Amino acid sequence: MKKRTQKDTIKEYIVIGLGRFGSSVARQLEANGCKVLAIDRNERRISQIAEYVTLAMCLDVTNEDALMELGGRNFDGAVISIGHSLDASVLAAIWAKEQGIRQIIAKAYDDMQGKILTKLGVDEIVYPEKEMGVHLANNLAFNNLLDTTELTSDYSMADVGVLKSWVGKSLKELNLRKKYDVNVIAIKRGGALSINPSADDPTQKDDVFVLLGKNNTLKRIADAYISEK
Repeated sequence: MKKRTQKDTIKEYIVIGLGRFGSSVARQLEANGCKVLAIDRNERRISQIAEYVTLAMCLDVTNEDALMELGGRNFDGAVISIGHSLDASVLAAIWAKEQGIRQIIAKAYDDMQGKILTKLGVDEIVYPEKEMGVHLANNLAFNNLLDTTELTSDYSMADVGVLKSWVGKSLKELNLRKKYDVNVIAIKRGGALSINPSADDPTQKDDVFVLLGKNNTLKRIADAYISEK
């Protein structure tokens, strides 16, 4: 990758490890207008992604000499997606820190690997398998009624069909924050999305509330919705 000038505002990233997670990140970064250097020791993975990124290189990050020849001071960020190999992810993280890369994100399979990478100065740890498992578990627990977005292990944002007892009442009358400790972020009505809805507008039968709250509270509302059917 060429050295950037001050006028060049395109962000440049290096993605190390091109499994399903790494290749998805690399392709989407490039699709979003960034420049991406994609690295993996597997030639097949390199050939599969080469047409979708700025540059793809076959390189084994456990070879410290080869890694040091890369240079990395011009990158805005590094994504380390080598969860299957602790040694390789550690070497990649050390290299990224030594190069002064401003943002380092690493994939980890378990908490131990995450803690080690955090100690090395990695800015953000992601757990793709764990997060997917949480998403699936919530969908199953909520009877697939809620379109959920996990914010933390305890809190989510979810689409919830209104209960029969809510119809005709305004948000002020329902007072869901006091009764359920949830916040109504938006209301979906007739294909339209109303952000920050009026507290005095009566709720309609087919409304869908976008709620923010604790997972166990959202599940309780979902169960109530089921029992009314």
